[in-house]
Amino acid sequence: MSLSFGRDEGGRMKKEIKGRTEILHFIFHNASLIIRRANGFTLLEILISLAILSVILAAVYGTFFLAQKAVEGMDESLVKIQEARRALDILRCELESAYFREADPNTLFQIKDRDIYGRSASHLAFMTFSGVRPGLSKISYYVEERDGTLHLYKKVDFVPQASEGTEGFEVIEHVDAFSIEGKYQDQWVKTWDTGIINTIPEEIRISLQFRLRDRMVRLSEIALPRIGKPI
Repeated sequence: MSLSFGRDEGGRMKKEIKGRTEILHFIFHNASLIIRRANGFTLLEILISLAILSVILAAVYGTFFLAQKAVEGMDESLVKIQEARRALDILRCELESAYFREADPNTLFQIKDRDIYGRSASHLAFMTFSGVRPGLSKISYYVEERDGTLHLYKKVDFVPQASEGTEGFEVIEHVDAFSIEGKYQDQWVKTWDTGIINTIPEEIRISLQFRLRDRMVRLSEIALPRIGKPI
């Protein structure tokens, strides 16, 4: 609104002065509100803000911890599967290099069907060309119970210094079942002894079972012994 004072319009001048007074009153009133607001927040406003902030932070941290727990569980599962696959792959390679000769009393291949608390725990012993050192080695795989859980162990003896007193080392912990089977006349059997059957199985099936969180996982490999076999 513009203000102008005319000499011959006294009534209009009063109206414009009154309008100017209302504008100034509006400006000063709002300025006083701004000044009072600039002095700070009330205690009630602060408490409400803190309550809202707490709810937001609780939701954010809850989501973060759930995601972190899921990632950690996934990492543990992947590590367990990788360990099991690596153990099976090593055993498969060793079995494919298994060696038996009827005329050599130092060579053998044995599968013993055993169980612990109703869970398969095969015992395997065989001669193979190990990558640890030149020549033949006697390798044994077996399962032992420790602290209420089953653990897969491996023992390596060097021929001809093979000794039953050699201590085995742990391959993988917390297994649920370990099974070795040889193929005999198109059937899978859980026992084998070259003292009775003077040959190594044409095919050997290795199975390892373990629990991942709330489900059971079973991994299997087929080994085909190569020593003495046509290529």
